[in-house]
Order: sequence, then structure tokens, then C-alpha cells
Amino acid sequence: MERRLTPIDRFLGTVDQARRAATGEPPMARRDNPAADLASPTLEADDRQHVAGLMRINHTGEVCAQALYAGQAATARSDEVRAQMAQAAAEEIDHLSWCQDRLDELDARPSMFNPLWYAGSFTLGAAAGLAGDGWSLGFLKETEHQVEAHLGEHIDRLPADDARSRAILSQMKEDEAEHAHMAAESGALDLPAPVRGAMRLAAGFMKAVAYRF
Repeated sequence: MERRLTPIDRFLGTVDQARRAATGEPPMARRDNPAADLASPTLEADDRQHVAGLMRINHTGEVCAQALYAGQAATARSDEVRAQMAQAAAEEIDHLSWCQDRLDELDARPSMFNPLWYAGSFTLGAAAGLAGDGWSLGFLKETEHQVEAHLGEHIDRLPADDARSRAILSQMKEDEAEHAHMAAESGALDLPAPVRGAMRLAAGFMKAVAYRF
């Protein structure tokens, strides 16, 4: 008989998840890397630095996603919503692992501020969960919509011959759209415009810093 997780079990799991995500030690991806069978391009130094900056942003975004979902799951009112957050987080682990793989190929490091991004995002996720499941799902939906949009921008900004990064970001974009749809189907509320604007501003600040550091 499977043992039901206690709040302490979930807390300890969250702590371990935070350590892995924030320090660049994500669990192994469940799915194969979309770029696994693609040739690695030879990039000029400027292009290599640019791609590394974009992939660092996306790696940090996945660190934040892990934190948001962990915070939301910790304060969710229903087991159903908690399970949905856990499922989304598990799929985002693939993204985190793929981004880390690409950074390693580029001899680039993740953002040095990832522990801070994680802490701040966990706090936001927990607050969204405390506001109620409808608002928490609304926060998830809006987050995924914004991530999907910036992934599209990053795909357009990649060097034309960097098929490896493009394959990774394209699969991520597809998954984010599915997560947003899942949240909408589960009863997500529409966030007020000022909240959506504040989320875009915060994401813009994170992207500007993570691109370089």
C-alpha cells in the first residue's frame, strides 16, 4: 500500500527540489533532449555568447517555474490542483535539464542569482496559492502565456544555423502552451491587468540580469 505523503514529507521534498534547481543539479529529464540527434553548429564568438545568454535566461526561467509550482503546490486548497502543479513541475524539469545541457555545450554557466530567483518565485507561488485555487491557476496560465511569448522571441533571435537551441526552445514553447491550456480548462481566473503588467516587468528585469550574469 502506497504511503500518503505528510506535510513534512512534502516540505523535505521541496527543499531538495530547491537545492537541485537553484544549484544546477536538476533531476534527469524524463524525455529525450529534442536536440539529441542534431549536429552542433560552429558559432562565432559573438553568436556563441549571445546564444549562451538566451539559454541562461531560459534556464533561469525554468528555475523560477520549479519554484512557482512548488510554492503553489504547498499552499493549494485541493489535492487536484496540487497534483496538477506537480505534473507541470515534472514536465518543466525536462526543460531545466535540456537548458543545462545546452549551457554545458556552450561552456557557459547558469545565472549566479538562481538561488535568489528561486526564493522570490517560491514566495510568489505560495502567495498565489493562498489567494485560492482559481487565482493560483490564473497565475499559472498567465505565466505560461508570457513564457510562450518570450520563447517565440528567443527562437527568432537565434543564429540561423543553431538547430540545437531552436529544437529545445520549440519543444519548450509547445509544452508551455499545453500547461496554459490545462490551467484554463481547470478553472483559471483571469488576472487583473495591473498584475499581468507587474509580472511582465519582473520577468523583464530577470531576463536583463540573467542574460549577462
